[in-house]
Amino acid sequence: MKRVLVKELKNRIENEVVIKGWVHRIRKLGKIAFLLIRDRSGIVQCVVNCKEIDISRLKIESVVSISGKVVENKTVNNNLEIHLTELEIISKVTEDLPMEINKENIEANLDTILDNRVISFRNPKINAIFKVQGAIARGFSQFLLEEDFTEIFTPKIVAEGTEGGTELFKVKYFEREAYLAQSPQFYKQMMVGAGYERVFEIGHVYRAESHDTKRHINEYVSLDLEMGFIKDEYEIMELETRLLKYIFNYVNEKCSEELELLNVKVPEIRSNIVTMKLSEAIDILKEKYNKRNLNKDIDPEGEKLISKYVKETYDSDFVFLTHYPKEKRPMYTLSEPNGETHSFDLIFRGLEITTGGLRIHNYEELKNAMIDKGLNPQSYEGYLSTFKYGMPPHGGLAIGLERLTAMLLGFENIRETTMFTRDKFRLIP
Repeated sequence: MKRVLVKELKNRIENEVVIKGWVHRIRKLGKIAFLLIRDRSGIVQCVVNCKEIDISRLKIESVVSISGKVVENKTVNNNLEIHLTELEIISKVTEDLPMEINKENIEANLDTILDNRVISFRNPKINAIFKVQGAIARGFSQFLLEEDFTEIFTPKIVAEGTEGGTELFKVKYFEREAYLAQSPQFYKQMMVGAGYERVFEIGHVYRAESHDTKRHINEYVSLDLEMGFIKDEYEIMELETRLLKYIFNYVNEKCSEELELLNVKVPEIRSNIVTMKLSEAIDILKEKYNKRNLNKDIDPEGEKLISKYVKETYDSDFVFLTHYPKEKRPMYTLSEPNGETHSFDLIFRGLEITTGGLRIHNYEELKNAMIDKGLNPQSYEGYLSTFKYGMPPHGGLAIGLERLTAMLLGFENIRETTMFTRDKFRLIP
């Protein structure tokens, strides 16, 4: 008999079925036992006559195949259960589990959960996090494809860092030295110049920053886009507003069960996202929250406080901060003579999830910007040469997938929304 998934059982009432999955829970009541069996689609209760079927050696998380009859039962989840006629243990559990994963919330510290990451995914709530994350990425792709963007796939081993500096992971590349890519930025711009005009990528990026915070990891997934023939950074911000609306609607549609399990209500972006200059935000933080130590940028506490202000004042979970100073932005960012750049950050519930803006498209200007940042233009010739042959005005953005997921689902530590964490301490699993 062909295997049936738990979610399909509602169409098999009074029929014999075979289901396969993991033993989620065992409850014995004398001669009768109740097994909860879990597969990728859900959990179902199975009723066992212990006189007919021996389950004395069955352990939680064993992989089993079960045959039985689907019967209506309005008192249990799914309004149905299976009355067992046969049980086969496909794979035994040979050791005690490192944590109890069949509770609603795993009662273990985060390090234990991350040390046993694969096992933790078996917990329905943790499993749900990454189904939502997958939907976020699909929504990002689908929206941009509908907006005539082309998906690209760029190298992750590069000769130079995108932003210069020392925050690069070195790798031995045969007899040469290379680096893991900080960003697909150069390649996005080059593909705009190649004539694609609108491109996006979902890919891993690497930052050799010696952080130990709840908001930083050293390998993360970046949702990147770049678009040509634009007038200003506000076109990018308008696109991101529509993009986020689309993603949230997509997640609501595709992940309603996961959102209910996680007790999450997706925020509604009713109109344009609140926008303010960075200098205005700094003034608000100084006057309203007595943060006197700010000048050219805001710190993590400042991001939380300005989000609090925007929520209380405008009832918005989002705020665009614009006009960052030139010294706080990469060399390719377009700036004005007054030192302000055509750039922005998007803050979502107290955390920066997006950086974006206009790029320099003039060859000489870009070359001089490199020199101003202390970079050698000859080291970037493969990138820089593209601008000799006609580059349209362009710009783009990058969204941190783990950060967006964390803020959407209400997690403070992005390690909880990172499938396999890579930070300064963690290299396995």
